[in-house]
Amino acid sequence: MRKAISKFGQDKVAVEWKPYIIDPGTNLEGETVEAYCKRRWGGSGWTDRLKVEGRKDGANFADWKIWPHTLKAHQLIQFCKQNELASSDKVNESLFQAEYEKGLNIAKVDVLLEIAKELGVSSSIMDDLSEYLTENHGAREVKAEIKTGKNQYGITGVPFFIVGSTASPSSRPYGFSGAQSPEMFLEVFEELAEE
Repeated sequence: MRKAISKFGQDKVAVEWKPYIIDPGTNLEGETVEAYCKRRWGGSGWTDRLKVEGRKDGANFADWKIWPHTLKAHQLIQFCKQNELASSDKVNESLFQAEYEKGLNIAKVDVLLEIAKELGVSSSIMDDLSEYLTENHGAREVKAEIKTGKNQYGITGVPFFIVGSTASPSSRPYGFSGAQSPEMFLEVFEELAEE
């Protein structure tokens, strides 16, 4: 997506990520990828193709070890968005790097606080963020947004994007799911520009 945005023009499109939890039954502390895949699908062979396709677009999956429960990660995104600390795109990028490239467990509050520091969240706000995540503030709102996304957009997978034109904010936004090639994003951006 980032390749397509930089090629098309950062100021011409707006991309909004929608929250979704693939499996609410995932252990709240996270699970190893191997254990999770074995329990849910009998094995992790399906991840091989995902890794090959991801590498084509810069997602190397260098150290993907943990299948996290992502509720708290969505709460971090929500907190940063509500407090105008970082865009959902920027927070998601940091979460993906942490999970897939660094092998970190983004279900853990301490990991999320480190990500927030890397995003530039000031130390004066870190105590509020720590309490927000530890005490599960915002969890109800994240779950409500997930429910709305299922009902309004038919979201059944991740990532799910809502893409709109900055030139014509009232135009109909596009919603689509799954990892997409830069060419797919460019196609959508061009259609939006023509409306």
